[in-house]
Amino acid sequence: MTHSTPETSAVEAPPSAPGGLVKSVVALDRVVIRLAGDSGDGMQLTGNRFTSETAAFGNDLSTLPNFPAEIRAPTGTLPGVSSFQLHFADHDIMTPGDAPDVLVVMNPAALKANIADLPGGGLLIADSDEFTARNLAKVGYAENPLEDGSLDGWQLVSVPLTSMTTDALAGSGLGKKEAERSKNMFTLGLLSWMYHRPTEGTVRFLERQFRKKPEIAAANIAAFRAGFNYGETTEAFAVSYEIAPAPMAAGTYRNISGNQALAYGLVAAGQRSGLPVFLGAYPITPASDVLHELSKHKSFGVRTFQAEDEIAGIGAALGASFGGALGVTTTSGPGVALKGETIGLAVMTELPLVIVDVQRGGPSTGLPTKTEQSDLLQALFGRNGEAPVPVVAPRSPADCFDAAIEAARIALTYRTPVFLLSDGYLANGAEPWSVPAADTLPDLRVEFATEPNGENGEFLPYLRDPETLARPWAVPGTKGLQHRIGGLEKADGTGNISYDGANHDFMTRTRQAKVDGIAASLPPTEVDDPDGDATVAVIGWGSTYGPIGAACRRIRRSGRSVAQVHLRHLNPLPADLGDILLSYDRVVCPEMNLGQLSLLLRAKYLVDVQSHTQVTGLPFRAAELAAVLQDVIDSTGTEATA
Repeated sequence: MTHSTPETSAVEAPPSAPGGLVKSVVALDRVVIRLAGDSGDGMQLTGNRFTSETAAFGNDLSTLPNFPAEIRAPTGTLPGVSSFQLHFADHDIMTPGDAPDVLVVMNPAALKANIADLPGGGLLIADSDEFTARNLAKVGYAENPLEDGSLDGWQLVSVPLTSMTTDALAGSGLGKKEAERSKNMFTLGLLSWMYHRPTEGTVRFLERQFRKKPEIAAANIAAFRAGFNYGETTEAFAVSYEIAPAPMAAGTYRNISGNQALAYGLVAAGQRSGLPVFLGAYPITPASDVLHELSKHKSFGVRTFQAEDEIAGIGAALGASFGGALGVTTTSGPGVALKGETIGLAVMTELPLVIVDVQRGGPSTGLPTKTEQSDLLQALFGRNGEAPVPVVAPRSPADCFDAAIEAARIALTYRTPVFLLSDGYLANGAEPWSVPAADTLPDLRVEFATEPNGENGEFLPYLRDPETLARPWAVPGTKGLQHRIGGLEKADGTGNISYDGANHDFMTRTRQAKVDGIAASLPPTEVDDPDGDATVAVIGWGSTYGPIGAACRRIRRSGRSVAQVHLRHLNPLPADLGDILLSYDRVVCPEMNLGQLSLLLRAKYLVDVQSHTQVTGLPFRAAELAAVLQDVIDSTGTEATA
């Protein structure tokens, strides 16, 4: 039995099973595994544990959790299928993989929902105990696909995972139903044997996770070990697989999800600025984990407030900024719609505020657990009046850390609200993260106003810094610095309420100029064009970085040239971007929306950007993007020849 993955070699291992059974070890350079089952089967936990052990082993990795929106969809139905995909390798990788090499399904619904993604010849492991007449009928199977020959195109291994788990726990004192819940740990043990994963970390995790219920911990550990031992002893699996650690720069690494990295970035921003961090938030998928994570870090001066609604959350965060804290609010697209008026208030009061939007499928409630990039125009223009707000976007789960620090830098330096546009793919996905030394992070310290700044000894809250156009930040209660802020238009300098048209024009243009001026603080735009002779450039933002990068690698391996440009700053756009785009014959922009960045680039730079879009709730596949780019490159060459 072998994977369809190329570049494999088998080496004979010593006997490791009763009866002198000799098993081979096959060396792979990469593998993609997908676990799928009912939403109550523990696929996310199993995937996360396998990922943690893979990270500890030293492989590069990328994950794609995919779960239903319903808290508890009907058991055994297609809407209730939950899956977790992990791509790990002995080299640098950029995506969770286009398709699995190995598919593990816990019931017929999981098979039906995922089998089309498994390439012919791929390894399919199925829990045969769950393929009952009742479960088959729920998803429309007239015959058992494990027995009718319909799966002959794949390497099918039927394993009675459920009954083997209950047999392994026969002496545990648990009832049948309770014992069956441990079958995900049996599966994890089997996969750990198949791919030579460490096991100590999982045992410690289970002991810690169920420390108040030692009998449950013992049962899960027993099931985990039973699965591992089954792999060693069964003739169903004559081969195990080995993926060597990936070469990485020296340093301390940990496996991290996008939401965790984002939360840590906000904590780091508080430490580097010397300010307390205040999060005002209302729980919403897929942003809630940022609230959960930040609530654990009170010792770092972080305060979290779970508000009664989205409006209260951002109102509290803006109030905290008024009081001298780094105010943060987290949400997704529907919450941004509710926060709009207060974001405008933050623009008018010119206070620092970080607005985290972890985008999801829309509109309205849309696809709560699926990913999308459709909030870009909302972040830029989704307020009444001329209310410019800087926008930054991370490109990978680990990059959420740096993007959070950058959003805080802009907010504190320029006294403005800042949008940080993550998305569900980044939020829930994971990858290795090189933990930075604290002294390598930017210095974000700010100086509060302490003395009157007017010629007559008065305090002028809108007297601006000549370089950044930021107004002074005066903490309420500072002697002699009484001032008025609010939602009504402010007079230049004094901050008094003003209905004067000329003043409103001046203040509107000044606020815009302040945001535009951020471009001067940005580094030159990076262009990945190894050969320097590409005629086609592909530009993206946010989480499309991985699929675009993987597609460009495919194109280059085929002997063609293509350039990649990826934007972190979406407002203002980098000052050198126009010249870069105009230097290529064709520009392609893949987005998980209907072409929002493409619209902006066409309008601003008069470049005929070719938009390639997808709104399926899932990230792009590298092979698909490579095919699109290949067609553009070929057509560009044809035009040049003609």
